[in-house]
Amino acid sequence: MHHAPLSESFSLTPIGHVASDYADKFGVPRQPGLAPDASAELILHPPYDDPLAVRGLDAFSHVWISFVFHQSPERWSPLVRPPRLGGNRKVGVFASRSTHRPNRLGLSLVELRRIDTHKGVRLILSGCDLVNGTPVVDIKPYLPWAEAHPQAQAGFAPAPPEQLTVQFSATALDQLAKRADRDSLRALIEQVIGQDPRPAYQHRQPSERVYGVRLRDVDVKFCPRQNGEATTLEVVAIDTLG
Repeated sequence: MHHAPLSESFSLTPIGHVASDYADKFGVPRQPGLAPDASAELILHPPYDDPLAVRGLDAFSHVWISFVFHQSPERWSPLVRPPRLGGNRKVGVFASRSTHRPNRLGLSLVELRRIDTHKGVRLILSGCDLVNGTPVVDIKPYLPWAEAHPQAQAGFAPAPPEQLTVQFSATALDQLAKRADRDSLRALIEQVIGQDPRPAYQHRQPSERVYGVRLRDVDVKFCPRQNGEATTLEVVAIDTLG
């Protein structure tokens, strides 16, 4: 059997980038589809922005996007601490979806809403979990008959993460009311904050520290509130950036 030499390497050229509601990686859902109100566009770069390259893709409802975790450091470790295990148990990096990977490659399954080919090529996406500016290296159509296995075992993540209750302060509601996108922004905030983006180790520490998540053009400030054993997350302010 022929083995490739260890020194062999491959270069990847981004075919495009993502423009999304997520201004930075804090708050991005840990899997695609968990925040369906998150809108995004995949903008293809020349020479890949030829409409011929996406001919027939609009017949598919979902696509796989291969991308680079460009905001993650290049260092990696064989063991990582998945948030789903509370951040205090380790598994192998290849048994996880950690961003700290040897080649920093990610794979995301997203809904394809439509394709705009008026000026170049833009794929309009829904349920995207990618940070604004993410470099994309490939696109493939999703084939449900080949790639969906309902009886498959999902290890330490057998079900979607539990959603926490999200409440809005009077100040936050006033700020929302002034926006043209108030309904979709509120839904997006509930979907993102409800997944509790705080670091896993801080879930165990009772605290009313204020956290901030940047979505679209706002900084969403939220604070955990203890209600007996339950935790709710209160959005205390929605401040416009800049």
